Amino acid sequence: MARQLAWFRNDLRTLDNTALSTAAAKGPVIAVFLHCIPQWREHGHGANKIDFWRRGVETLGDALNDLNIPLLQRSITRFAEAPDALLALAHEHDIATLHFNHEYPLNEWRRDQAVADTFRQAGLDVQTHTDAVAFAPGELLTGKDGYYRVFTPFAKAWHRKIDHRRLALHDAPAPQARPAIEDDPLPDLPEGGGQPIAPGLWPAGQDAAADRLARFLRYRARHYREARDYPSVPGTSELSPYLSLGMVSHRQCLQAVMHRNGGHLADGDAGLTAWVNQLIWREFYQHIAFGFPEVCRHQPFQSHTAGLPWRDDDDGFKAWCEGLTGYPLVDAAMRQLVTTGWMHNRLRMITAMFLSKHLMIDWRRGETFFLRHLIDGEFTSNNGGWQWSASTGTDAAPYFRIFNPITQARRFDASGMFIAEFVPELAGLPEKARHDPSREQREACGYPPPIVDHKAARKRVLDAFKSLQNLP
Repeated sequence: MARQLAWFRNDLRTLDNTALSTAAAKGPVIAVFLHCIPQWREHGHGANKIDFWRRGVETLGDALNDLNIPLLQRSITRFAEAPDALLALAHEHDIATLHFNHEYPLNEWRRDQAVADTFRQAGLDVQTHTDAVAFAPGELLTGKDGYYRVFTPFAKAWHRKIDHRRLALHDAPAPQARPAIEDDPLPDLPEGGGQPIAPGLWPAGQDAAADRLARFLRYRARHYREARDYPSVPGTSELSPYLSLGMVSHRQCLQAVMHRNGGHLADGDAGLTAWVNQLIWREFYQHIAFGFPEVCRHQPFQSHTAGLPWRDDDDGFKAWCEGLTGYPLVDAAMRQLVTTGWMHNRLRMITAMFLSKHLMIDWRRGETFFLRHLIDGEFTSNNGGWQWSASTGTDAAPYFRIFNPITQARRFDASGMFIAEFVPELAGLPEKARHDPSREQREACGYPPPIVDHKAARKRVLDAFKSLQNLP
């Protein structure tokens, strides 16, 4: 049987991997991973994500070794080098077919098209696969044959058309005869990338992902709908890093939900259905990146917002980055990001809205900062979340929705427990004082005053939006 080459990217698992499963059904498999660290850094990925990527590749190599599939690794500096690097491997190892799963952001899509064209021009076969989403972009369209611009009708169409075929798990390959090809070691990291957080916070690989999924469904899922908004409560799945690099598939997650929910995704247990909704959001943003590629070019989805007069405020941006805005919940969230590589979803909205609306600083600066620190950083979800918060994106929050950080703190961190954990200078205050300490309390704790007044900031950003033409 002819040799197959399986190209791994953001799908670092041997379980339920469409490209790998299809390749193994056609012949003996050789796996490859291309490290493109200079361009990953150029795209904004920081030390936390790149370290998680590398550890994920390492655990993938162990899983492939159990199947006698060698993992070859090559370092390239640009996506443009991928076609020649892969073609050289194909010639070296007498490959008949290259297999890979689709990725939908613009640069990745263009890279993959170039790879496919190069192989076909060389007379070699290429098979590409839909794996990261249930529906490939273009399969779910509006009644006018356009891409959905709003989440709710997209989700309704998703639920209406989903079937068992799209949710079927792909078999893991059986162990093959071991070829006389040695695994490649992880290449050395180029200098200048910074230091990642402690790896123990986020163990990598499909086994760690499966363990986290099982614990979420056993202990947290039934309370997810109520608990997910409270950052001091362990109420979320914390699976986003594993989903972002494909250490677990959306099908594995949805099948596990159906197993516990009587075969249902859209109804039944409220906690489970709320979590399914979050998985559909991830898919929605991938459709947006493909259907509206301007968002991949640093442009707002809502074109009329391109004229917003963002402020140049380096001091304000620095205070936001360092968690020194004088708004305790905002500061706690930013410090959580910097010290753990992750931020609670409710807090992502609050901090993004604070930067883009209270400070009127361009949301793209915040998007970049998040991606540089997040261990789960991926373009589609990060961009979608930032544009939602800034009211520039698809399904965006109305421009007049401006979270009051003090009100949010009192509602979602009533005891101030989360604030006390990440802003320890406020831990000695009475619980209710942690949300908005008095001037005297701030001075005693060494905590700064608010850098902007909420009411004044609200008026400023409302005036800015109202000045735009074609405001909805």
